[in-house]
Amino acid sequence: MPRKPRISLVGVPQHVIQRGNNREVIFAGDGGMKAYVTWL
Repeated sequence: MPRKPRISLVGVPQHVIQRGNNREVIFAGDGGMKAYVTWL
């Protein structure tokens, strides 16, 4: 059964979780994490 569509309201912040498959580590070092935060 597919998920229900999420409601996204303009001007309302959302909580976003980023993690790898099976909760594996995503970033190998601080450089990758800093670049990711900059792109956000």
